[in-house]
Amino acid sequence: MIKKIFYTLIFIGILLLNVQARTVVPFNTSWTFKKGPFSTSTLDYNQLFEGKWQLVNLPHTWNANDMQTKEIKSGSLGKNERFYTGDAYYRKSFVPETAWKDKRIFIRFEGVNTNTEVYVNNQPLPTKEGKNDITYDNTKRNGNYNFVGRHQGGYSAFVFELTNMLQFGKENEILVKVNNEATPQVIPVNHTLFPMYGGIYRPVELIVTEDIHIAVNDFAAKGIYLTQKNVSKKTADVAVKIKIDNKSGKKQPIELLTTIFEKDGSIKAKQSTQYTLLPQGRQTVTQQILVKSPHLWQGLDDPYLYKVVTQIKKNNQVIDEVTAPLGLRKFELRTGEGFFLNDIKYPLYGVCRHQDRLGKGSALSNADHDEDLAIIKEMGATSIRLAHYQQSEYFYSKCDSMGLVIWAEIPFVNRVTTLEDNNAQQQLKELIRQNFNHPSIYIWGMHNEVYSPTAYTVELTTKLNDLAKSEDPDRYTVSVSGYNVIDHPVNNNADVQGINHYFGWYNGELEDKSDKEDDVASWAKRISEEFKDYRIIFSEYGAEAIPEDQAEEVGNFGNQWSNPSFFPEEYATKFHEVHWGVISKSPIFLGSYVWNTFDFATPITALNVNPRNYKGLVSFDRKLKKDGFYWYKANWSKEPVLYITQRRMINRGNEITPITVYSNRGEPTLIINGQTIKGAKIGQTNVHYIFENVKLKLGKNTVEAKVIQKDGKVLTDTIEWNYDPAFKQGPSGPTKSKTEHVGL
Repeated sequence: MIKKIFYTLIFIGILLLNVQARTVVPFNTSWTFKKGPFSTSTLDYNQLFEGKWQLVNLPHTWNANDMQTKEIKSGSLGKNERFYTGDAYYRKSFVPETAWKDKRIFIRFEGVNTNTEVYVNNQPLPTKEGKNDITYDNTKRNGNYNFVGRHQGGYSAFVFELTNMLQFGKENEILVKVNNEATPQVIPVNHTLFPMYGGIYRPVELIVTEDIHIAVNDFAAKGIYLTQKNVSKKTADVAVKIKIDNKSGKKQPIELLTTIFEKDGSIKAKQSTQYTLLPQGRQTVTQQILVKSPHLWQGLDDPYLYKVVTQIKKNNQVIDEVTAPLGLRKFELRTGEGFFLNDIKYPLYGVCRHQDRLGKGSALSNADHDEDLAIIKEMGATSIRLAHYQQSEYFYSKCDSMGLVIWAEIPFVNRVTTLEDNNAQQQLKELIRQNFNHPSIYIWGMHNEVYSPTAYTVELTTKLNDLAKSEDPDRYTVSVSGYNVIDHPVNNNADVQGINHYFGWYNGELEDKSDKEDDVASWAKRISEEFKDYRIIFSEYGAEAIPEDQAEEVGNFGNQWSNPSFFPEEYATKFHEVHWGVISKSPIFLGSYVWNTFDFATPITALNVNPRNYKGLVSFDRKLKKDGFYWYKANWSKEPVLYITQRRMINRGNEITPITVYSNRGEPTLIINGQTIKGAKIGQTNVHYIFENVKLKLGKNTVEAKVIQKDGKVLTDTIEWNYDPAFKQGPSGPTKSKTEHVGL
C-alpha cells in the first residue's frame, strides 16, 4: 500500500508539473455567429458584420434542425432546400494572459465543416448586447483582420499558431469563416450521401507552450507516436517517436523522459534520453522501451490501458509534457479463418456509425457519444466501422477503454473529380497521425465505393495506400467496393477488400427463389471458391426500416426505388436474419458491419419520406430499437435475450401466422391466449425460433414467450396483436430498379 501511495504521489506531481509546463485552455464559450447568404464572400465590414450576431457555445452547427421534415414535393428526388450551404462567420474576443507573453500560443480546432479560414485582430466594441445576440459597432474597429490560416476538410483537427499576431493587455478577436458547400478539390466531393453539417461542431482549445516543446502542429497530432513490436505475455517492445520544435534560436541540451504508468499510477517502465537540440528545424528522437510481463489489451474481455507520459526537461524542470494511451496488443487477419487478437481468434462483427442525431446534427456532446456507445455495447458488437470520415477524438478514446475494435477511414466516397488528389492525401495523413496511438484501431480505410475505374483513380488509391503504409506500416489498409467486383483495379492495392452488398435491396434477391443464384448465400459460396486467398470483409449490408411502416407479409425484394414511401420494418428484419445467417457460416468474411447503427439524415429525399436514411437498427433520436437490433443482440450479446418480433405490426389480417422469437437461452415456449405451444423450427441461426401456423382469435390476442435459463430464472416477453380479416395486406416490394446508392 505504501509503495502504491508513493507512486501515486509521483504521478500527481507529474500532472501538476504539466499544468505549469503546457497550458491547454478550452475555447468553446461566448462565441457569436452569423449565417449567410451574404452578398460578398470577402471580409467586407459593412456588408458582413452589421446587424445582430447570435450568441452560441461550441460545439455548434447551423444545420442542427435541418432535414427533419418532408421538404420535397411528391414524386421528385432532389436536394432538401432547407439545408443551408454557404458562408457563415464565428467571432470570439479574449484577452491573452500576461503569463503567456513569452510563450508560443496555438489555436486547435477539432472539427470544422468544411472549409475554414481563421483571422485575428483587435476587438471592436459591441454597442448593444441582447439576451441571445450582440450588435457590433464596426466603426470603432482598431485595424484590419490578419489572416492566420486556411484548412480544407470537415472532419480532421487542425492547428494554427497565433504567437506573433496577438496583442497583450487588450482584447483580441478570433474570426472564423466557415463554408460547407461542395467543392471539387475537397473530399467528399459528393455531398448527397450524408450531410455536411456546417459549423464549428467540435471543441476548440488554446495551447500555450515554451519555445522548446513537443510538436503541436504536426498535422494537429500529439507529437508522440507509439509503436509496438513482439508483443506477448512475456514482453513487448515499445518505440516512442517524439517530434520536438525548438523556437529559442539556440542550441539547447534537454532530457527526454518517457514513463509508462499502470492504471493505479505505479510505474511500469521508463526511459530517459539526453539530447542536444539544434537551433533550427523540427527534430525527431526515438526511444526504445522494453515492457516486461505486459498486461495485454484484450478487446471487450479486458481493455487494459497503460498511460504514456513523455516529458521534456531542462535543468531538471519539466518544460513540456504530452500523454497518450497504450494498449499492448497484436492483431492479424487470417484468410479464411478470421480476426485474431493476441493470437486468439476474436469475433469481428459490428456496425457502421454516422455521427449525427435528431435536433443536433453533428454538434454532439460527450454524453451523446456515450449513449451511442452504450447502445452499441448492449447489442454485443465487437467492432465499429466509423463511416465515412474521421470522428470525435473522445469517441476513439472511449473505444480504447471499452475494448471495441475500430475501422477508421477518410471521406473519399463514391465520386471523383480528378481534383481531390492533394486533399485526400492530406486528410489521410491527418487521420493517421491524429489517431496513431489508439490501440482500438486495426485498419485504415482508403475509400468507399469509388466507382470510376480510370487511370487517375487507380493512381490515387495506390498513392493513398502507399501513404498509409509509410505513415503506419503496422496496421491494415482497406478499400471498399460497392459494385460487386472483388478484384476491381481501384481496390487491389489495399491489404483488405471491403464489399458493400445489399441483396434484396439494391440488387439481387434476398433468398434464391428463382434459381438465378443472385442471392446472398449463392454469392458467398461463389466468392469463397473464386477468391479464397483474399482478405474480405463484408463492410456494409442493410435495408430501410420505418417503424411506422408495417407489413404482415413481405416478399423477396425490398428496393426502395420500387416503392420509396413504404419501408416496412418486417422486410428489414427478414433481410438481417438472412444476411447474418449467411455471414455467420461463411469464413471467407473475416469481419462484417451492418449499415447502419442509427438512422441518419440525408441531403436528398424521395416522395413522402423524410430526408433520412432508415437503415439504422435504432431510430435517429436513439429512442426506438427496431426488431433488427434485437436480432443482433440475441446473436452477439452474452446478456440474456428473449424477444418476440413484429410487436409494432399490431393490426393483423391473417388468422394463421408464423411467430418469430429470438432467444439466446435455448428454445422458448410460446403461449398464445393462455395456450402453450412448443416445437419451434430453427431459423437462420441457433437463436432464431419460428412457431409456424399459429392460429389467432378474432380481436385481441396476447402472445407470450417464455424460457427457463440454466440457473432456473425465467425470461418472459409479451406483446399484443389484434386480428381482423379486414386488416388483410399483400406482400410488399415485388420489383427492383436502380443500383447506385444515393444515401437512401
